[in-house]
Amino acid sequence: MKKVNWTLCLILSIVFGGLGVDRFIMGHIGLGILKLITFGGCGVWYIIDIILIATKHPFKDVQWVE
Repeated sequence: MKKVNWTLCLILSIVFGGLGVDRFIMGHIGLGILKLITFGGCGVWYIIDIILIATKHPFKDVQWVE
């Protein structure tokens, strides 16, 4: 299980989410690359990830820390 700083991940998701930086931080490299080449799923995936991270969604193998 990877410990991820929730505040840092949320800020990076808002600023660089279209480039998949948030997924790279969480250890989801494949999804990060996919998000990078689709520019955040044309903006849709970008918004969904911001909502999921803001609500501290329990992603697989990710433990949120403050």
